[in-house]
Amino acid sequence: MKIFYADDDAEDREIFCDVIQQINPGIKVVLSKDGQEALEILSLQTSPPDFIFLDINMPRVNGLECLVRLKSDDRLKTVPVIIYSTTADRREVMKMKLLGAEEFISKANSFEGLKESICKILMKEYSATHQ
Repeated sequence: MKIFYADDDAEDREIFCDVIQQINPGIKVVLSKDGQEALEILSLQTSPPDFIFLDINMPRVNGLECLVRLKSDDRLKTVPVIIYSTTADRREVMKMKLLGAEEFISKANSFEGLKESICKILMKEYSATHQ
């Protein structure tokens, strides 16, 4: 399994990777520091990731713009995109879902909270694709 994660906060990227390694050390995580870099890296990948996690508030290309561009890319439009952000704006969350985001996860206050949220998403998607 390969997960792509775009977030401008280095500490959040590190915590995310630590959580994924605890869930399953065999999962490969590819990182980017903003939406522009995410789009560039994803365009160079030989195969799409299984999941894309996006922060909303990033420089250059924000999560919303990145989501729109991902969903318009034939290679990436079917990849589940999960918004992982501190935003609490319900309108923003609804907008992201209308634009194709699969799920929304609030950045957890704890390592275990994040681990639980990611496990639920991975299990839900795995169940949906293997029925």
